[in-house]
Amino acid sequence: MSIETFLAQLGNRQDPTTGAISMPIHMSTTYEHPELGRSTGFDYTRTKNPTRSVLEEGLAKLENGTHAVATSSGMSAIQLIFGLYPTGSHFLVIRDVYGGSFRYFNALEENGQATFDYFESYEDLEELLSDDVAAVFIETPTNPLMKEISISKVAEMAKPFGAQVIVDNTFLTPLRQKPLDEGATISVHSGTKYLTGHNDVLSGVVITNDKAVGEKLCWLANTTGPTLSPFDSWLFLRSLKTLPIRFERQEATAKKVAAALETIPGIDEVLYPGKGAMLSIKVSDENRIKEILKSLKVFTYAESLGGVESLITHPVTQTHADIPVEIRESYGLTNSLLRLSIGLEDPDDLIGDLRRALGNEQVSGQ
Repeated sequence: MSIETFLAQLGNRQDPTTGAISMPIHMSTTYEHPELGRSTGFDYTRTKNPTRSVLEEGLAKLENGTHAVATSSGMSAIQLIFGLYPTGSHFLVIRDVYGGSFRYFNALEENGQATFDYFESYEDLEELLSDDVAAVFIETPTNPLMKEISISKVAEMAKPFGAQVIVDNTFLTPLRQKPLDEGATISVHSGTKYLTGHNDVLSGVVITNDKAVGEKLCWLANTTGPTLSPFDSWLFLRSLKTLPIRFERQEATAKKVAAALETIPGIDEVLYPGKGAMLSIKVSDENRIKEILKSLKVFTYAESLGGVESLITHPVTQTHADIPVEIRESYGLTNSLLRLSIGLEDPDDLIGDLRRALGNEQVSGQ
């Protein structure tokens, strides 16, 4: 069965009593036991919920995993992952990383719970790998510089040292890459972004194909309770049904926008990996950032990404503000960079909006 068919029918035929097409929302927090020592499989919603279970089974299949845990946010998903490792564990992290992840890793280090080293290249990674590394954490493409990293190469490099590989797969989704198939131990998503895709559901996902890791993740989720609610689980299911058609349209539009941006004066560099619907630009005059953002009429100046509406973000004052200036500037994240999340609008409207904001009145197509 194709991904498109699988997702379109996700949650169907789950209620034989009524024949409901849409997966029911099971709001109950607790469930009756038929008799002493027997369970229906559902006892308490923090542990397991019928609506969330269907979602998690679908997400696991989408990434070719054995276990999936749906959480209340992307950061709660990352926090859940790091609960797998003993206090004092050592991690290697790609330098160009989401600011929220950096903030959390920094807090773990300040509290003496873990230590972190950051790498920018395969050569850096090779030098840093050792037997005391618990895991390597990467994003690909990176956020917001859009650098691609070979998951399979990182996994191959980490394997001799017994280090696991954790991949933030938010930007490309399982439609464009499946980290577990490439040797990663864990794939993590901010489900808030493309997977739900409407800027109306806060959620996270952790997926693994390692049985022991999966069982521990489920135990931790039950113990610590980063649980996705039944209603949000239902919204997530509903949203996944349109993921392929949304993502393909967004990606096609992003390619057109990226190509057009190469011809627009006032831009020094366009950062686009050639796939997905995220791209960044470096403007020639960073002093015009405020003016550019204020001039946009189609793009919305806001944090987040992956929704049907196109958003533009200034990372150094928003998503990555917690990364010290000297660190972020050392790897190319400067005040001149703007990150664009391409939605479902007409490509010409988006290109025209950027042309006008950047001071070039000629609308694309004329």
